[in-house]
Amino acid sequence: MRLVLLGPPGAGKGTQAGLLAAEFGVPHVSTGDLFRTHVAQGTPLGLEADEYLRAGELVPAELTTALVAERLGAADAARGFLLDGFPRSVVQADALATILAGLGKRLDRVLEFRIDDEIVVRRLLARGRADDTEGVIRHRLRIHHEQTDSLLAYYAGRTAVVDALGEVEDVTRRVLGSLDGLDGLGHLGHLGHLGR
Repeated sequence: MRLVLLGPPGAGKGTQAGLLAAEFGVPHVSTGDLFRTHVAQGTPLGLEADEYLRAGELVPAELTTALVAERLGAADAARGFLLDGFPRSVVQADALATILAGLGKRLDRVLEFRIDDEIVVRRLLARGRADDTEGVIRHRLRIHHEQTDSLLAYYAGRTAVVDALGEVEDVTRRVLGSLDGLDGLGHLGHLGHLGR
């Protein structure tokens, strides 16, 4: 199972990815976690990424792609992965296709977690983080929509929309429904306990 998760910050992608990763025994690959891990370990890629992070700048696409390529080539990702935070552009989507082709793999599905912007704003403001001001959140949402529109066009025919509003269990049921029938997964009815 090789999935890309798309959706705005606050849509619950990370929560759902954690549940699915545990159930299917595949890694949840988050670019944010990748950055933090490499920085903490002081790897060459991590040191390079840290320069941008400390300056409050976006990590360049080439560096992010290198981190993702290394991670997807790891042994625990051989059976699949849940990719969260990458790709963020059509250029990165092309890079992902190249990475997977090099591994002899293909992407199974793209899950678009869809939720109203006003709900996202309320959710993120409720977290109480200092950097989560309404202006910053709305700016991030605008960027997200600009990026996602082109990605959804790129992945047309391979995308399943998941309504991200509701209790975690309800969203999980919708996610499982969108995965039913994927090669190698068979029928997912036996995983109903994830949605209870």
